[in-house]
Amino acid sequence: MEQPFPEHLHVPTLRRYLVPFDPKRVPHLFADVLIIGGGIAGIRAALEIDPSLRTIVVTKDQISQSNSAWAQGGIAGVLDPLDDFANHIADTIAAGKGMCDPDIVELVIREAPDRIRELAGFGASFDKVKGELALTLEGGHSHPRVAHALGDATGKEVMRAMHQRAFEAAHVDVWQKTFTIDLLTRDGQCRGALVWNANHGRTFVWAKQTILCTGGAGAIYRETTNPPIATADGHALAYRAGCEVRDMEFMQFHPTVLYIAGSSRHLITEAVRGEGAHLLDCNGYRFMADYDSAMELAPRDVVSQAITRQMAKTSHPCVYLDLSHIPADRIRNRFPHIGKVCSEFGLDITKDRVPVRPGAHYMIGGVTTDSEGRTTLPGLWAAGEVTSTGLHGANRLASNSLLEGVVFGLRCGRNASNAALASDDSFTAPSLVSLPGIPHTADEALDLTDIRNSLRSLMWRNVGISRNEQELIAAQHQLDFWASYVCRRDLSEPAGWELQNMMLVSRIMTAAALARRESRGVHLRSDYPETKLEQARHITVSSSV
Repeated sequence: MEQPFPEHLHVPTLRRYLVPFDPKRVPHLFADVLIIGGGIAGIRAALEIDPSLRTIVVTKDQISQSNSAWAQGGIAGVLDPLDDFANHIADTIAAGKGMCDPDIVELVIREAPDRIRELAGFGASFDKVKGELALTLEGGHSHPRVAHALGDATGKEVMRAMHQRAFEAAHVDVWQKTFTIDLLTRDGQCRGALVWNANHGRTFVWAKQTILCTGGAGAIYRETTNPPIATADGHALAYRAGCEVRDMEFMQFHPTVLYIAGSSRHLITEAVRGEGAHLLDCNGYRFMADYDSAMELAPRDVVSQAITRQMAKTSHPCVYLDLSHIPADRIRNRFPHIGKVCSEFGLDITKDRVPVRPGAHYMIGGVTTDSEGRTTLPGLWAAGEVTSTGLHGANRLASNSLLEGVVFGLRCGRNASNAALASDDSFTAPSLVSLPGIPHTADEALDLTDIRNSLRSLMWRNVGISRNEQELIAAQHQLDFWASYVCRRDLSEPAGWELQNMMLVSRIMTAAALARRESRGVHLRSDYPETKLEQARHITVSSSV
């Protein structure tokens, strides 16, 4: 007898706060709005805050380090008179495999052209042809609608312009290299966060409203396109604070990541295939026609799964992108960054086949939010990759991510600003107590790097592109064992807190993947290969029943 579909799961956090603290021994600072994260969602939120309000943006590394800044392909929107909103909406819903919220999709797609023009107004220099925005085609899109900048460095250019605006805003303070340990809650509301940096140690930042924009979770996996900072911190600290999360089984794997032994895993943008690149296996066979009629332009989940199967068929660790049939000047002009990276390994992308394989790319699941960016925790708003808005469903359409960040970043900024303006000016810090965990003494030191590497390898093997019950249960047991002694400890630096966050989110992801007994979008169960109509529902997860 088949088990019923579970719409809600409970995964214990093991502790509420990662560190013990005494409010009498920690400095206190007061702000009107606290924004955690400096990517496209966080900065767009900051630019929407009323200038009379003190706003603090906290980033755990340099502000230039974010998934937004690493984005290559572009930002999607209906900007061509031959295109229309209905097409973009239909493409997004088709990619989402029955899990998109149609109202959210329509809201975001209809707002896209204004948001892209706004980014250009901020100073982002998008590529143009004869004075008009250059638009390219990417997998899953029925029309060229992806605006891009610097060829294949759209995120870098967009964030350069937005960061300049933020630094020029007198009401915005940016704290770089500052790690957010936990959200502070009292009486069922978010009241700010406990943060840490090397110069000042721990600080309570009390805020009337808090906006969470911490990005993704790709660093949980051994193979990923994400920077090392993408350790699911926002997902974890929101969950510990009592927020509901959902769709945590849906991690999108990008089909084409440069695969060269000894190199970091560089993203090869979707737009390469949009420009006509072919996927070949190690025998030179163009295999995508065996899996989908759209071939290289099929949605990402289809291409990633096809590559994985073709690698298994050929017993080869990668497949290859072939651009040799495309005019060389066109390739050099369109993909200067990718060309430079490949040249460092002796590859000429205009002639040589480029070795690629899938890697963890975009976390579709996250903190549940509504159309205005509200979370289930009063006083906390959220935008960007840390959220589950209903836009992406079970598989994100290419180049809808920067768009989602800027649309909901604006909404969160506007709503948090209005809420802070309407709140009582006599805001004071509540009394909080955090109990200590297991002391982390020098003679019992954990090898955090070894555990982190082991966790990432486990997630790649057992909770990766293809999953099954046996491997998911094995991952669950191993993660719970690690958590029993890692997550209860009082660790004293970001590397330890990151590991604890990664472990918590990995446990949530594994539980959700085990519960969804079907294959849908990016979630492939080899033991349940069919998509089941009755399971086109969210799985929500919380730390308390």
